[in-house]
Amino acid sequence: MNPPYRDAPGLPEEDRRLLQHWVAEGGSRAVRAAVVLLAAQGLRNAEIARRLEVSRQTVGNWRQRFDASGVAGLRERPRPGRPSIIDEAEVITRTVLAPDGGGASRAVARELGYSHAAVAAIRRRWRVTPGNATVPAVPTRPPLPQAEVWVLGLYLDTHRALLLVGTRPAAPERHHGASPGASPGADVIAAVDAAVEAALNVPPSPAPGERRGQDRLAGYLAEARRRHPGASPHAITLWDTGEGGPSSQRCARGGVVHHALPVRTTWRTFLRAMVGLDCTRHPESSHRVYLDLVAALTHYADRSGIARERQPVRWLREPIATHFAGACRAGGEQRRESWGGANQIDLGSFNECVVIEAVRLAGTITRGEISHRTGLTQQSVSRISRSLLHRGILVEDDRRQATSGKPRTPVRLRGDAGHALGIHVDPEVLTAVVVDLDGAIVRSRTEPVAQTASPDQLVDHIARLGRGVLSAAGGAVRPGGFLGIGVATPGPVDVASGTVLDPPLLSVWRDVPLLYMLKDRFRCPIVMEKDSSAAAIGERWIGRDRRARDFVYLYLGTGVGAGLFLGGDIHRGVSANAGEFGQLCAVALERVDADGRPEILPECNPPVSIPETAARLGMLLGPRAAHDPREAHRVVSAAAGAGDPVAEKAVRQVAAAIGRGALSLVDLLDIDLVVLGGPFFTDGVAALYTAEISRIVNDFPTARRLRRVDVERSVLSREAAAVGAASTIFHATFTPRLAGRPAPTRR
Repeated sequence: MNPPYRDAPGLPEEDRRLLQHWVAEGGSRAVRAAVVLLAAQGLRNAEIARRLEVSRQTVGNWRQRFDASGVAGLRERPRPGRPSIIDEAEVITRTVLAPDGGGASRAVARELGYSHAAVAAIRRRWRVTPGNATVPAVPTRPPLPQAEVWVLGLYLDTHRALLLVGTRPAAPERHHGASPGASPGADVIAAVDAAVEAALNVPPSPAPGERRGQDRLAGYLAEARRRHPGASPHAITLWDTGEGGPSSQRCARGGVVHHALPVRTTWRTFLRAMVGLDCTRHPESSHRVYLDLVAALTHYADRSGIARERQPVRWLREPIATHFAGACRAGGEQRRESWGGANQIDLGSFNECVVIEAVRLAGTITRGEISHRTGLTQQSVSRISRSLLHRGILVEDDRRQATSGKPRTPVRLRGDAGHALGIHVDPEVLTAVVVDLDGAIVRSRTEPVAQTASPDQLVDHIARLGRGVLSAAGGAVRPGGFLGIGVATPGPVDVASGTVLDPPLLSVWRDVPLLYMLKDRFRCPIVMEKDSSAAAIGERWIGRDRRARDFVYLYLGTGVGAGLFLGGDIHRGVSANAGEFGQLCAVALERVDADGRPEILPECNPPVSIPETAARLGMLLGPRAAHDPREAHRVVSAAAGAGDPVAEKAVRQVAAAIGRGALSLVDLLDIDLVVLGGPFFTDGVAALYTAEISRIVNDFPTARRLRRVDVERSVLSREAAAVGAASTIFHATFTPRLAGRPAPTRR
């Protein structure tokens, strides 16, 4: 170097002095300062490089940094070096939450600043691969068994935290990982993180003592074994202060294996990884399960009375029914149904769905009319029609004589080209129907529900009923023409995980993963809908052109639900529970409880409310009806149909309450069609319901001068929900849509 670089006319005096100081000081900044000082004297990059014996690229780089950021651009910058300690659980969390279900090692490594080789080694050690196709290996100390792992519970107080997991023999074919972009894990982990952080801020409670602390933990573990009898329970110590009672390693084991965390993890990242794996690998692990945990942690953090001893968090997941129990049946193999997973109707394009929809709505239609209705060219319609005729989806009808030219041959949907099984789960009866593409019921069967049956027994009952109806249908179902099973259940439901949450009048079904359990018994596509939504889909499918507009389907069952068909598709809402009609009626009638919440209206349970109203008005129902709500409803319905004034008045009172809810829907959605149906919309009461609801929705709406609201009877039979459930398969397979819910996938 050639100090002191005094001649630098383009630099401020303060910068020149600092740069000269760096040159005199030596070190890594001396070259940078010399580059800038020489450049300020007007030297070219090549000359500066020759003088300083550095590359021209180095000279150009430091000149650019100085021009962009001044002296600050020449200072030391943090290097993107890799962390000295690698958290394996963080790698696993980022892997399972990647949009593709398991991001590439290099992508995860770039995100975390780790070596991609280290990330790949960690994924191999945990056996977490793209798509989660293999069963993970969790390297706790001692390691968890090589088996499927569910998060079962969390025990937490101010002195310790234990994560309880359950394992069972691996069944890789039952788990396929999450769909791209479908995993709720990131949101779940964030919610659990926040709740845990709040719980950790709770001041320490007085020590419960050795014996009492041991009893609490032992009681919790005993309750976990009782609630999940088929699981192999494992307690993983997240952290333990060693105060206020026994550590997890010293407590009574009682059939629970205890583990320490993996060596290269923290308890926070390990908890995130286990939640992420659970959410990704198991369809039944949804927001709902971990929101229960969040609620338990939040309640713990919000308790008052710090002076007194706090009760610990003792959260346990709800029973997972056959996911553990009965995993091996009949000689070690779970019985699986042989009914067909062969869906031979594989539509090749959106335009094929458009043509089928036009034919379905019209019933019988010529190719020219299809072209006119759809906007497709006649050449495209002819080509698509030939393909659909060849595959047996369409069939030609009798020729029509044209006014000019050659006769035209219309086409129609071939009813026996496809069949589906629809199952309706009602608190009192199970209904199964086999339906063809025309909506004709090929076979049906109804059986009463045993109110005391366990979830396993009820699902076995559903499977037997479904198999029986399919067998009875026999030769009516063409080979390869069985498209799948639709299941309709009372709401609310978690459609994403196929879980029945808390159906009215059937408490044994609370938090039962019905869809997951049925997939263990049938090898075919299965979809699940809320009963009112399923009925609306069936109404749309079978009603053809009469239902080719927006409408609301009011389903009168054990409760009143609303199915919303808007914009050419069923409107499910964010949680797939749109149409909870009872609270809407309560708000419209200003009926709230002491806490200000909308009441559960008795009027929204027709089989109970109509007989009770009739009895209150003085009608004698008889001894049998006093103990059988369905019989009581039948008696009042028959009397109303025969003109009994008391029975008619009872029906009109119930219909008026339902009508107020329907009025709110009409005003909110601006629709002009309300469809009434369901098992308790019987002949005796149909005319009264229709007249009363029609009066309300036409006399009171704000926009009554602009539209007339039609209130019509459903085209479906009393098996509306079961037929609708079968129609969900047809709707998902054939209805044209550019985006939205995909057709049911094969297992």
